[in-house]
Amino acid sequence: MNLHSNASDQVEGSPWDNKGLLQSQELYRYVLETSVYPREPEPLKEIRAITANLPDFYMGTTPDSGQLIAMLLNLLNAKNTIELGVFTGYSLLLTALTIPDDGKILAIDSNLESYELGLPVIRKAGVEHKINFKHSPALPVLDKLLEDDKNRGSFDFAFVDADKTNYGNYHERLMKMMKIGGLIVYDNTLWYGTLAMPEESVHKLMRSERSYLLEFNKFLAADTRIQISQVSLGDGMTICRRLF
Repeated sequence: MNLHSNASDQVEGSPWDNKGLLQSQELYRYVLETSVYPREPEPLKEIRAITANLPDFYMGTTPDSGQLIAMLLNLLNAKNTIELGVFTGYSLLLTALTIPDDGKILAIDSNLESYELGLPVIRKAGVEHKINFKHSPALPVLDKLLEDDKNRGSFDFAFVDADKTNYGNYHERLMKMMKIGGLIVYDNTLWYGTLAMPEESVHKLMRSERSYLLEFNKFLAADTRIQISQVSLGDGMTICRRLF
């Protein structure tokens, strides 16, 4: 299977063409073909194929990132999870396949159309019963949940791949919702490698998110409530473990 979408060829010089932080495509292909693809469940391959031909294919979770997420879920024995930003559902399906049969995922996205592209695969995989999909911006749903004390400290795991400029707002709410020892994983925190580049060399389409993520990464590094690890998989992920 191709590593990149055919859709990327439609926009020559698009800043979204090369999501992987490993700038050698040969090395990235080696990692995928040796360690990731042989263990990737067939339903995930199906969603990846659906996503690959969309104009905004780059919004999908990379399979090497997904492999790490599955391991984290297993290490946590996670049962109650939340996902902000679903797109076609690669990471959502991965979570549903990983958590126990009585596990639950609250999935929130304002784009219903993209979610419905992957929904037939989710249904075929027999895991739709684990998913509570909310077609909505995330902040109103999170605020409503926090009105009920039983939702505080009740989640094991959160995966955030939504609008980057709200990451700080999501963080404060999710910290209240995570159990002590629970994990929040933020995607795209290295933003195509642009965080280490001079701003003038960064494509103008990527600058606003780049500026925000620079500040967000500093904020996470200084947040004494969490243990963190910034991982250079996919487009960069920051793993945050709630300490207290």
